[in-house]
Amino acid sequence: MASNDGTSLAEAASVGRQGWFHWVSSSMAHLAEVERRIMQSLKSKLVSQFVFLPRSQNRLWTISANSGNDRTPLVMIHGMAGGVGLWAQNIDSLCTKRPLHAFDLLGFGRSSRPKFSKKAELAENEFVESVEEWRREMQLDKMVLLGHSLGAFIASSYALKYPERIKHLILVDPWGFEEKPTDNESIPRWARVIITLVQPFNPLAIVRAAGPWGPGLVKKFRPDLKKKFSDLFDDDTIFEYIYHCNAQKPSGETAFKALSMSFGWAKHPMIQRVGQIHKSIPMTFIHGSESWISQDTSYRVKYIRKDSFVDVQVIDGAGHHVYADEPHAFNYLVDKLLDNLDSTKENEPSQSSPLADQEGLPCRKTELESVPITLST
Repeated sequence: MASNDGTSLAEAASVGRQGWFHWVSSSMAHLAEVERRIMQSLKSKLVSQFVFLPRSQNRLWTISANSGNDRTPLVMIHGMAGGVGLWAQNIDSLCTKRPLHAFDLLGFGRSSRPKFSKKAELAENEFVESVEEWRREMQLDKMVLLGHSLGAFIASSYALKYPERIKHLILVDPWGFEEKPTDNESIPRWARVIITLVQPFNPLAIVRAAGPWGPGLVKKFRPDLKKKFSDLFDDDTIFEYIYHCNAQKPSGETAFKALSMSFGWAKHPMIQRVGQIHKSIPMTFIHGSESWISQDTSYRVKYIRKDSFVDVQVIDGAGHHVYADEPHAFNYLVDKLLDNLDSTKENEPSQSSPLADQEGLPCRKTELESVPITLST
């Protein structure tokens, strides 16, 4: 296991030396600096390191908290275009009772940015194997694996291949579960034109191609980010973080493009394979009530996995980035879920909602048969 607390400015060359289209300076050193500012806002004592993966010769940037605790660790995997810094509003709360680890996915953030296969199955497996190599190097036996969006897709794929390492699978607004609709007429004509135009490019190519306007584009298209993280920063820190995460070599983006088709549908949807995940693995889905990710597929998973524990939770008022939109409700839900896991024996998941018996919880029941709990703050 290799350790490093940062990257020196001398180590990374500025992207801006390659011409007008890359005029804005960005490097791993810039990313390290803005991430340092984010982590300084937390109260927890963090250990930051590059975890070297000897088989693939890659390394994953990792932050850990409360590592000395002997409970099953919570491992968090971010989504597309993200990094460990986006968990800033969750780490302090979720590490109080157990070890917590979060890493930048291979191809994203400060982790290695290798060349992925262009074939969907192989690229997916490269992600999965990087997670397994990381687990071995971290010497973790079992873990509660929590993934958001693309991270949830990868976490599910990991559970398919390494079920013995999962105590509970928490899938937060998961990407890649739904099948692409067969009726293209349901997609507006203007949207189909845009999809055709952008399909040859990586999703965030425009940010890199915009040169001096790159950081401004992030701010323009995602002004909501500043409000989401306003409890921690009152400046443009989060915009800088997102920009520097995605102004580097688009390795992970290219892999995402290999996994997807037609503006973000998975080539091999997880709904077609989720029934193969070992029945002993309990699964909890967490959705935002305002998200563009449909909850319907999660209820299909409940139907497919009738002999397994599957719970669906909906956080009221949250969008796709549930953990940042409503961090207090999200942290409360996950914390209570983990408390429930600690009270059950190995491979004997609770057959009720982890929050069903909690008194004083601000929730309301939906009319759906599975009775997901909707939280509001």
